[in-house]
Amino acid sequence: MRLKKNKGGPRVEEKRQPVIQVKNLYKIFRVGDEKVRALNGVDLTIYKGEFCAIVGTSGSGKSTMLNMLAGLEKPTKGEVIVAGQHLENMTENQLVKFRREKVGFIFQSFNLLGTMNAIENVALPLTFRGVDKKVREAKAVKMLKLVGLSKHMLHRPNEMSGGQQQRVGVARALVLDPEIIFADEPTGNLDSHTSAEVLGLMRKVVQEKNQTMVMVTHDNHLAGFADRIFHIIDGKIVKIETRSEYKEDEQ
Repeated sequence: MRLKKNKGGPRVEEKRQPVIQVKNLYKIFRVGDEKVRALNGVDLTIYKGEFCAIVGTSGSGKSTMLNMLAGLEKPTKGEVIVAGQHLENMTENQLVKFRREKVGFIFQSFNLLGTMNAIENVALPLTFRGVDKKVREAKAVKMLKLVGLSKHMLHRPNEMSGGQQQRVGVARALVLDPEIIFADEPTGNLDSHTSAEVLGLMRKVVQEKNQTMVMVTHDNHLAGFADRIFHIIDGKIVKIETRSEYKEDEQ
């Protein structure tokens, strides 16, 4: 629950809408004769409009967690409910449709096409949907303005800095107006100053568009840009902090 202003009266409680619910989630891999529990009984809820970070070291289970939430891997046991749909019960074709319609991705390596300018790269997902050229270009321009790239719209990736390329990546993730954006180590290829700029931008966009974003990172400092931080160790969520609690712990 959170408080909402009520015109002419006291503040009333507003029920937050869950967008992601994970219940008793396990992912077990076989390595030779051994069983490795990449996820070991995870429960979590993420609400609409939240920017959440899943933070942990290499091998903690954070990337497996992201793959589960995005429908890229099936759990061994448990429930993954995203945008009201049970991913664990879906066929591969249903999961492809779900990702195409509901999800945006931001990648560590930007994944921009070198032969295309910023507008064309951002518009590409709309091209796959068969959207009219004028409509998709107009929407791409709008998203690029949102991420502060008005002066770089006709630039190709090799004419932009790493930070600018990742802003294009953010705009591309937003262009389909997805319900959820997943970001996998989105600033892994950027220096610390540029990383902070890009994370600040991502936080601003989430707030302005009331988007839901889930980021995985090994970097505790960058996790502090999120509204809530889920700490994962050995496939278990061991601690959940709000942004203010996290900042206090860092001091």
